[in-house]
Amino acid sequence: MPKNATTAMRAVPHATPEERAALGKDARRRSPRSGHAAYEPSPQRPDPLAILEAQSAARVQELVPIRYGRMSESPFRFYRGAAAIMASDLAGSPESGIKAQLCGDAHMLNFRLLASPERQLMFDINDFDETLPGPWEWDVKRLSASLVIAGRANGFDDADRARIVRSTVRTYREAMISFAHMGNLDVWYAKMNADRLEALATDRLHKRGQKNLDRVLAKARTRDSLQVFDKLTETVDGRPTIAADPPLLVPIGDLLPDVERSALERQFRALVERYGRTLPSDRRALLADYRLVDVARKVVGVGSVGTRCWIFLLLGREGQDPLFLQAKEADTSVLAAHVGASEYRNQGERVVSGQRLMQAASDIFLGWERVSGIDGKQRDFYVRQLRDWKGIAVPERMRPKNMRMFGRLCGLTLARAHARSGDRIAIAAYLGKGDAFDRALTTFAEAYADQNERDHRALVDAVRAGRLPAEELPTT
Repeated sequence: MPKNATTAMRAVPHATPEERAALGKDARRRSPRSGHAAYEPSPQRPDPLAILEAQSAARVQELVPIRYGRMSESPFRFYRGAAAIMASDLAGSPESGIKAQLCGDAHMLNFRLLASPERQLMFDINDFDETLPGPWEWDVKRLSASLVIAGRANGFDDADRARIVRSTVRTYREAMISFAHMGNLDVWYAKMNADRLEALATDRLHKRGQKNLDRVLAKARTRDSLQVFDKLTETVDGRPTIAADPPLLVPIGDLLPDVERSALERQFRALVERYGRTLPSDRRALLADYRLVDVARKVVGVGSVGTRCWIFLLLGREGQDPLFLQAKEADTSVLAAHVGASEYRNQGERVVSGQRLMQAASDIFLGWERVSGIDGKQRDFYVRQLRDWKGIAVPERMRPKNMRMFGRLCGLTLARAHARSGDRIAIAAYLGKGDAFDRALTTFAEAYADQNERDHRALVDAVRAGRLPAEELPTT
């Protein structure tokens, strides 16, 4: 069994609660909680731009300037694309030695509203491209630093930012202690649904904030395949097709000549059929009721720009009833160089397995496949619905109180995700009832935000000097 396998996340299988708590307390003595405050770039720190260039070398080259352009826009957008840089910085940093399944890119915008299979609106982690087992602290640190970077962009002062991070980390710590006292099934069934969100809003937000939350929840419920169908398609010769919006959305017919297009279309049809075998049998039957009618390449996110991402338009009942699926390239996790390779040979399966383990409820169409491209290279993909009741926060509109509440939601959600895979009793014992870890991460997050600003400036300078190509470069 590889050292990164899920079973390796518990140091002593089936140990008693007392033995597991002792492991956490022993880890505290070896790696004091106060030690997590430190961040100093190593004298051997790799060039952050070289890390980005190494990633870009394997991506669709015509899209790479979009990635650099988006990352150049602000320190926060740079941070969203810099998971590989932060993973390198965290390697060798203080850690408890207790592992959990990591998101690997747990910045604040990767926590959002999603639909459960039972059509309940949930708040959960969304992006698992980098998921692997590793030090649970890394996810908490990435979340904390993102809140500081977003707070700086909003002009929050030092005290406001410190309160936001301390509140987030305290919520994570207290939630983990709570999960440590729960049974396994109770942890597994724990979730943050719309009812709980509205209850929290009643307790913590004024009436205006409650109304804003109601609007966000209502809007999220409209973001489904029908809404995407209206937004992204047009009718050509009596049949629906994906409308071009280059370079962000390019139908397959506009990308390749007829012969190559036909070959790729056959591959995509085979991909949809084969990927369906990774679904439970009832969902395979559901998928079989749809037929593929169009494909387009789509640019998504910030850090993912340049990876191969395709959207599939499928139609169900009587040529209507649309379903949009997204097939996104899954490469080796940015964590792998620092925590070890995945136990899964298919990187798409790695993503799907990590997502199913960390999320309270996952997309019913979540699966994976390996594809040989027209260039002869094999690539792994994971597949999910393009949009299913999704709602994302807008940090620029947040006041300190709103960001503090949002941070608490993220902290609670991350603790629940880690409690499902890691030794929640050992982690809770390591964290303890005091605020030493909360204060340490408040210091760390500010120091790492400083590093992120330096790295962002280096990217902007490199673009302006012509070292790296970028579109939409912001003006100074």
